[in-house]
Amino acid sequence: MKILIVIPARGGSKRIPRKNVRIMCGRPLIQYSLDNALSLSQKYETDVVVSTDDEEVENIAGKRQGIRVLKRPEELARDSITLDPVIYDALCRMEEEKGFKYDLVLTMQATSPTLKKETLLAAVEEFIAGDLDTMISVVNRTHLSWKEENGKIVKNYEKRLNSQELPKNFQETGGFLLSRRTVVNRDSRIGEKVGVYEIDSFEAVDIDTEEDWIVAEAILRRKRILFRTVGQQKLGMGHIYRCLTLAYKLIGHELLFVTDEESTLGIQKLKESFFPMKVIKDEGQFEQILCEYRPDIVVNDILDTEAAYMQMVKRYAPRVVNFEDEGTGAPYADAVINALYEHGTRQKTNVYEGFKYFCIRDEFLEEPPKEFSTEVKNVMIIFGGADPADLTGKLYRICMMLHEAREEVEFHFITGFAYGKKDEVVSIPEKNIFVHHDVKRVSQYMGRADLAITSQGRTIYELASMGVPAIVMAQNEREAEHVFAGIQNGFINLGLGERCDAGTIMKTMVWIMDTPNVRREMRQLQLSREFAKGQDRVIALILGAE
Repeated sequence: MKILIVIPARGGSKRIPRKNVRIMCGRPLIQYSLDNALSLSQKYETDVVVSTDDEEVENIAGKRQGIRVLKRPEELARDSITLDPVIYDALCRMEEEKGFKYDLVLTMQATSPTLKKETLLAAVEEFIAGDLDTMISVVNRTHLSWKEENGKIVKNYEKRLNSQELPKNFQETGGFLLSRRTVVNRDSRIGEKVGVYEIDSFEAVDIDTEEDWIVAEAILRRKRILFRTVGQQKLGMGHIYRCLTLAYKLIGHELLFVTDEESTLGIQKLKESFFPMKVIKDEGQFEQILCEYRPDIVVNDILDTEAAYMQMVKRYAPRVVNFEDEGTGAPYADAVINALYEHGTRQKTNVYEGFKYFCIRDEFLEEPPKEFSTEVKNVMIIFGGADPADLTGKLYRICMMLHEAREEVEFHFITGFAYGKKDEVVSIPEKNIFVHHDVKRVSQYMGRADLAITSQGRTIYELASMGVPAIVMAQNEREAEHVFAGIQNGFINLGLGERCDAGTIMKTMVWIMDTPNVRREMRQLQLSREFAKGQDRVIALILGAE
């Protein structure tokens, strides 16, 4: 099976001057098509030829790389000339030069830099195995469209439907056109049996305008990012929520979430997000995913890692970023981000600590803080998505008792979708107790709160960004190490929640309610902290841009 690959690359582009030889992401535009064409030689007997009238193209393809360059005749270099006679000219000259007939002719435009080698190979394999005369690369663009007919604008469809319900509308991409030698002549490369090879829109960019160029560069800079994360009742849902926050900011990149079978709560939340996801049974399955997916970046949000695990991951991913990792694997990461820890004395170049690296959700940047009130009329109780220590239940009982002395105060409980005792914690309007389950925009409730009681996780940063003075209790020993939740940042910290007795909690709540000057100072400390750039800092670390 002898294949002639022809890359037509005329000079003199008017919309984008010197288009075929201009540098895109560090390489001449034509180089992407040249590399794709040359890759087919690993499996097939191929000859690659460039048809051009341009000296720069000839220098890049011929003199630098030794690719056969055919100087295009002047009559075939005019603006009005279509590709058919150009391809036929190259075919005839190469057959005369080689002394044999080719079986297939593959036309590849120099203006398709995002086409992947594996896509091209799969298309050639399908064409050879089939019974087609011609195969054309296409992208399916289903949109309601209009056309001009007899001087009038008329609809190009029968019924208005959602795009996913419309019939397929294939547009040629310019990526490749495969033809049997028998159907190629001066006027056509299209035989009677025509098929299409549908490719992803990311691979379908055909550089014709400056807008196309901008899109192509963005696609070529696109990274393949794998998030390894967990979400369980015991560990909570913070890891899942953080990864989702980052994923929403990494638009344009290819993302994959991987979690384990035990993370049933996390699996549920990831399914709701509609991001691609894989569930694994063990590390062997994870390594297989790494081998097949070949990510550019792995983000581990699984707490402490071991050295052996990180060494395995580094074999497959050139960049690895970990969150809250104090395990033996941490030194192997390119960056370790511990927003919740601030050890200070640790001098490690790959560790980034403190609230400046907290990934606050967009809603907390959009919602304005509530004006300060000398009276506490609205108390918010929030202990995360899972609340494994059931601190919600403890505060629920305390607030029912406190209502007798503070009838005017409303107590608003925000419970996460993973909270296991939602049937026991219910609204009692007559006691001004209101329970809100799995709310979509927590910032709106924070924006009405005068005081909050919370655990020592990520919520403390959100409360600080909203200027809500808070009493803090840790869910577990590890969470108790999060140093941000201290008086220096506007929080009253009562330590481990399960060890706090009801009397101490109630007395602290009453005291803070009755001391507006303390709450005002706490609020000022909170609002003096800067969170707006945390996402950007973390994204830069993940992408290796910082």
